[in-house]
Amino acid sequence: MDRTEKQELVASMHQTFGDTSLVVVTHFTGMTVSELTDLRAKMREAGAQFQVTKNRLTRLALEGTDYEGLKDMFTGPTAMAYSEDPVAAAKVAVEFAKKNDKLVVLGGSLGNQLLDSDGVKALASLPSLDELRGKLVGLLAAPATKVAGVLQAPAGQLARVFGAYGEKGEAA
Repeated sequence: MDRTEKQELVASMHQTFGDTSLVVVTHFTGMTVSELTDLRAKMREAGAQFQVTKNRLTRLALEGTDYEGLKDMFTGPTAMAYSEDPVAAAKVAVEFAKKNDKLVVLGGSLGNQLLDSDGVKALASLPSLDELRGKLVGLLAAPATKVAGVLQAPAGQLARVFGAYGEKGEAA
């Protein structure tokens, strides 16, 4: 890489850090290309990204962002997962690390809040933004369904009572 390409990469990463709400830092020692490809595919499905980084350039890109506190984690074979959803990247990284001991979650940052590996795991246990939206819609729709059922019940009961009186009158 020449100097211009490095500057463009740093600027691009700096922009990425500005648009992201969560960054998870990992070590991936010994992972094969197919394992990394599988992890990247799972990240994309969840709306997150996984990127192997050059530590020195990443530390430069972190300057002036909310994630500046992560600089010390970028040593060794480092990769980062990031997403706009505050849970998606953590959820996929932690799930993948459970199945593959070659991926180690070092920590992360939710905005300017630094997280250790336990903090990232706790964040991963929370429901995602889409799951929360689904629950909220379900909660909002449930009362309307119950109200409609309550309003229909008396009408149904009246119809049965009238039907019973009608049958009784025809029999007499």
